[in-house]
Amino acid sequence: MSSKDGMNYVPKGKVNKVVNKGEFVFAAMALDHGHINGMCNGLLEAGAELKWVYDPDPKKVEAFKKRFPRAQIASSEQEVLTDSDVCLVAGAAIPSKRCELGIKVMDNGKDYFTDKAPFTTLEQLELAKQKVRETGKKYMVYYSERLHVESAVFAGQLIDEGAIGRVLQVTGFGPHRLSANKRPDWFFEKEYYGGILCDIGSHQIEQFLYYTNSKDATVQSSKVANYNNKNYPELEDYGDATLIGDNGATQFFRVDWFTPDGLSTWGDGRTFILGTEGYIEIRKYTDIARDSSKDHLYLVNQQGEQHFHLNGEVGFPFFGELVLDCIHRTENAMTQKHAFKAAELCLIAQEQALRVE
Repeated sequence: MSSKDGMNYVPKGKVNKVVNKGEFVFAAMALDHGHINGMCNGLLEAGAELKWVYDPDPKKVEAFKKRFPRAQIASSEQEVLTDSDVCLVAGAAIPSKRCELGIKVMDNGKDYFTDKAPFTTLEQLELAKQKVRETGKKYMVYYSERLHVESAVFAGQLIDEGAIGRVLQVTGFGPHRLSANKRPDWFFEKEYYGGILCDIGSHQIEQFLYYTNSKDATVQSSKVANYNNKNYPELEDYGDATLIGDNGATQFFRVDWFTPDGLSTWGDGRTFILGTEGYIEIRKYTDIARDSSKDHLYLVNQQGEQHFHLNGEVGFPFFGELVLDCIHRTENAMTQKHAFKAAELCLIAQEQALRVE
């Protein structure tokens, strides 16, 4: 799939199996967003076995089968949910329906792995929290712009090693290509997609919490607008927000749907991380006008200046850690509190946002 198509972009990593064949079985359901392919690919590279695929739309299932031919086509949701072999269900439903699917999955004794954004309302978040407490199952989220980007993974490793000292501030830019003619109808209806800060803003807030080691944060300000897509009146094509973490770290981020066609990839995603002893810049998907390859990281600290080209060098440890977490009931890939807090803050930012006319 072309790197110009963000909705169907599927990162490929190193195969790093953490389980033996048949030890961890999962299923794919609700194929409404192309991120389901990246989610499944990451689990397969970690050694998980994909047994089932289900979606009421046979065209979506057919396309999925071409990519993952070993998956069996289930006749219904229940065939998947009642299969005792299945440990985890991965889903990329319409955002407003992700919580509903997750409740069903957990009620049937399985862990749930959903595309971001995991919710479109705070009420859905509370339902999911209650169900996690009730069942003890996981409601994990595919925050792909950190979890499935090698330069973003490496940045976390550098921070853990103290390469830039204490992290003080994170600035993130998450531009995306709209490709409106390729988008489904629900993409343009706010009831279903939740708003731009809820949707692609969730990546930015999750990264802020992770890189700064913040357990909570407050949304100081947020804005949204529809600047240039009046034929889609419910679409927000621009959003930004400012947050302050519970440890004093701050964030500003901007997300938008204004990637020009001349860019070699679907979005020039960048993250700037300022610490007490240095700073990091991540150029995730391209180094414009210099190198069209992805995963460039620049580090400046007391020891000097360094450029790392990380494509194919780091891998994606999240998926193997998630598989082992599901087996051993640990929280090494991501804590449930972290997944839910990132979701909560993006919903608050969306709810409080000033609409710029």
